[in-house]
Amino acid sequence: MSAAPTLDPGTHEPPDYRQVQSSAEFDELRRAHRSFAFPVTVAFLLWYLGYVLLSSYAGGFMATKVLGHLNVAFVLGLAQFATTFLIAWWYSRHAAAKLDPKAEAIKSRLEGDA
Repeated sequence: MSAAPTLDPGTHEPPDYRQVQSSAEFDELRRAHRSFAFPVTVAFLLWYLGYVLLSSYAGGFMATKVLGHLNVAFVLGLAQFATTFLIAWWYSRHAAAKLDPKAEAIKSRLEGDA
């Protein structure tokens, strides 16, 4: 039976997270995230609210047949799901291209200082 490995914390100091948070690098990372997340979130919430309002106050329009038994409400409801997956895909691309490299640079600097 082997003993659990011991973790030697060593003599290094833990990172100064407040300093990291106030750094220009972290500010860039936060700005890159917010410049994507806030506008997309507002747009999606408006799109969703529009769907709810149409469902509540424009029953005749929403009941309009589009193709066979499919009506506008059904098509827009499916579009809500499609939009959700599209935004998730779009965000993953944005994160991989813009956020991850910045976060990795901050992480590398922190680990290098340790």
